[in-house]
Amino acid sequence: MNTTPMLGMLYILLLIAGACGFGMHLYAQWRFARIMRERYADKWRIIACPDQGRASRMRTWARLQQVLRSNVPELFEDAELTRWHRIWRYAPWLAWPCWIGVLVIQATTAH
Repeated sequence: MNTTPMLGMLYILLLIAGACGFGMHLYAQWRFARIMRERYADKWRIIACPDQGRASRMRTWARLQQVLRSNVPELFEDAELTRWHRIWRYAPWLAWPCWIGVLVIQATTAH
């Protein structure tokens, strides 16, 4: 039995699933930030405007990461915000095993 076509299909499926997982992680972060800007503008200013120094996209991104890694989003009691926060948190848990599976397939089929 030739398993090469099955491994090839599994490889493609894992690659696509991993890419989708990482894509959802990034998209969920963007949606979370957008909801914060639209619905909770005063709270968003806390993230976007630092206490000291100039605001920059990198500082805003870093502060957003701190918020996303905490349990603060759950305190808003906003179902959509909580959903995007959960997607942001758990999407890499889908993506990394898929990409590790891709690497295993590459390593086992390399000659």
